[in-house]
Parts: sequence; C-alpha cells; structure tokens
Amino acid sequence: MGCILKGGGGLYSRVVVGAVLLAAGSGSRMGNKPKCLLELGGVPLIRRQLIALSGAGVDELVVVLGHYADRIEPVVRDFPVTLVRNPDPDAGQVSSLRLGLQALAGKIDTVLVALADQPLINSQDINDLIGAYKKRPEGTEVVQPTVDGLPGNPVMFSQSVREQILAGEARVGCKQWQSANPQAVHPWATANTRYRTDVDSPEDIEALAARTGHRLRWPSDLLTEA
Repeated sequence: MGCILKGGGGLYSRVVVGAVLLAAGSGSRMGNKPKCLLELGGVPLIRRQLIALSGAGVDELVVVLGHYADRIEPVVRDFPVTLVRNPDPDAGQVSSLRLGLQALAGKIDTVLVALADQPLINSQDINDLIGAYKKRPEGTEVVQPTVDGLPGNPVMFSQSVREQILAGEARVGCKQWQSANPQAVHPWATANTRYRTDVDSPEDIEALAARTGHRLRWPSDLLTEA
C-alpha cells in the first residue's frame, strides 16, 4: 500500500496542488477593462475560477493582480488566497507567472496555472486535469489540455519545473520551458472545449453567446468606462 500511496498516478495517490491564477492584464482588446470582472450569471469570472479551483480541492492559491488591482481585489478578498501585485504588469504574462510561482509558500508537488478570463471552467474540469496529471506518461512533467490539437488552459507542471523556471532568466515562463523541453510535455487530448474557451475581445463575448447561449455582462460601474 505504501508504494501505491507514493506512486505517481496510482488510484490512491494524493498530489499537493498549488495554483496560480493570472489576472494582471490590461484588457487592451476589451477596451481597457478588466476581463476577469465580466459576469456570467451575475458572478465575476475571477470568482468563478476561484470557486472552481477551491471546489477541486487545490491546496494553495495565489492570485496575481496588476492593472485594475484596486478594482479587482475587493471581489476576491473573501477567498483564502494570497494576493500578489505585479508592479510592472506591462512586462508581460511571464513576469506575472514568475511572481505567482515565487509566492507559493507551502510544500507542493505540482503547480496549476489558470487564467482569469476562462468563463466556463468548473471544478470537474480542474479535477479532470489533475487526474490527467496523475496519469501522465512516465518522464513527462507538464500536462497541457489539447482540443483538436490546439493547446488549452489551465496547465499543470511539476515542482521541479517550477524550480527550473524560477532559476532561469526573467523571460522564461511555462511556454518557454515547454519549447525547450518538448519531450517532457504531455499534450492531454480532450474533447472538452471549455479548456479552449476564453474571452479577449467584444467579438469573443458575442461568439460565446452565439455558440453556447452564455451571455457575459459588465458590472454596472464598467459599462460606461472607455
């Protein structure tokens, strides 16, 4: 039984998951508004992600804010999360990722990196991804969902990969590590389009409504802002 408990991917294996939720962007294609505050069913997208991650039993959660941090923070403050502010969010998503990875304080086995603008991700999707990570092929350290051959999110990788990213140059994030170590990446094929669904522009909002019937709406204080 001890070997099963310690094994990677056994039925009884338990991995300690630290999650980083990225919400520092400027939303430039969305008219310079915080995409993560778009609401589905009256619930901001960033809260929906936090609910999904919490519901899947993630052990530690770091939220990285940047642009609009003052507006977003009150929406997430009641969750048991570590809030980190990127002082230079225009430096790009890699800089926010690295800040999030640095802020994970507990002893973790694996990191899950999620985006705050994926409207349909739920706890079962997170559980399925964790399950795929546990059952990943031997020798692989990154699991990325792929839908029809196209990469999706969230992504999971080992504590070793986290350490390697943080030990590397400032420009190195998960994508750069994957490009340099393709043999260690497991593209997990799935038909679940929620892993590929995000919103970057008003056109994406309309396309989502047309395809799924889910209508995203801005909170009242952001309706008239440019």
